[in-house]
Amino acid sequence: MYKPIPQAIRERMHELEEIDSRDRRGDAPKRQRLRQIPAVTGKFLALMACNAPAGDVIEIGTSAGYSTLWLTLACKERADVVTTYEISQEKITLAQKTFESAQVSHLVNLMHADGRDCIQNHNEIAFCFLDAEKEMHPSCYELVIPRLVSGGLLLADNAVSHRQVLEQFLEQVDSDNRVDSLIVPIGKGILLCRKI
Repeated sequence: MYKPIPQAIRERMHELEEIDSRDRRGDAPKRQRLRQIPAVTGKFLALMACNAPAGDVIEIGTSAGYSTLWLTLACKERADVVTTYEISQEKITLAQKTFESAQVSHLVNLMHADGRDCIQNHNEIAFCFLDAEKEMHPSCYELVIPRLVSGGLLLADNAVSHRQVLEQFLEQVDSDNRVDSLIVPIGKGILLCRKI
């Protein structure tokens, strides 16, 4: 992973961390909040993406682009780009600002779309970060797993914090013979799947 983190990226990360902190203390509607991952989860994503095999790097659920910034660190090392999908126009606008101010637009393919409608465009996925609405996890998973290359990784957020909501999905993943899986107790809990 690239060290040190470039100043423009670090500054935008800090701005988003402050916005996210205010969101969590305030009473803004849930869908308007950034609801982004903590920094430790971002670092974990970057390390995993950096060591994924060759293939596409994708993210489903961009929000303001905080997790995407961490993935750009890996993409810089991989000489790659991350394609990230977001359905909210408001968050697309925030993400565009993020990538411009962090000077990483050349490492990001930002798509205003439901990732489920676009996954078929990726035939060799090396790494997928899934951080969409929780009810989307099962359908996204079933679209991504067949397209993961051998050794490819799918990571999904909130495996601990939303365990009750995701329980059936997590049980299905645990019994899926196509992947090895583990819940990593980092941040809000990361489901880590490796394609066999």
